[in-house]
Amino acid sequence: MRILFAEDERDLNDIVTRKLEAGGYSVDSCFNGREALDCLDCGEYDGIILDIMMPEADGFQVLESLRRRGKNTPVLFLTARDSVADRVKGLDGGANDYLIKPFSLEELMARLRAMTRRPFGLADNVLRVEDLTLDRTSHEVRRGGVEIGLSAKEYALLEYMMCNRGVVLSREKIEDHIWNFDYQGGTNAVDVYVSYLRKKVDEGHSRKLIHTVRGSGYVLK
Repeated sequence: MRILFAEDERDLNDIVTRKLEAGGYSVDSCFNGREALDCLDCGEYDGIILDIMMPEADGFQVLESLRRRGKNTPVLFLTARDSVADRVKGLDGGANDYLIKPFSLEELMARLRAMTRRPFGLADNVLRVEDLTLDRTSHEVRRGGVEIGLSAKEYALLEYMMCNRGVVLSREKIEDHIWNFDYQGGTNAVDVYVSYLRKKVDEGHSRKLIHTVRGSGYVLK
């Protein structure tokens, strides 16, 4: 999944970005509210983490702009301000969760997993399609009980397709959610990684789960 992370404290920004990337997320990180708004103009995100006290535009202003555009992307606020009034303002303004600094990185990851599963109607962190399972906590993927080894990008693609099971995803839609603005790969990257996944997920099984919809994209079902 693709995450927007806005935090003006550069050391914290770097630490959290590296943790998110290690967790399989594609991350666009920025250091102020204006940069966050620019990213929202150009990209699609599955989750947003916002520091409240940022220069140029604070987290409340970024959230207000997001919701005014009709976007329901889940938002988690990070802040050193722990007053009830601030929490109420953020939650009433459309934030989905709130984490007070200093915080545990593992708690941040758990809250992000919980927040991003809600739009897909997921009850827990284990995704299931037929005999294929993906555990979003351990990153363990199995088919028919046999573990499948995936690269970080293969895992991200499979997770996105399983969250959208039965939905035809265009190449552009997949690219928008799996790669960030720093991506420098070729234009056929989606096709290449779908091919990798097919070999690992479907090869040797009579029941194929990954399908091409000619002229439209791919679907997992």
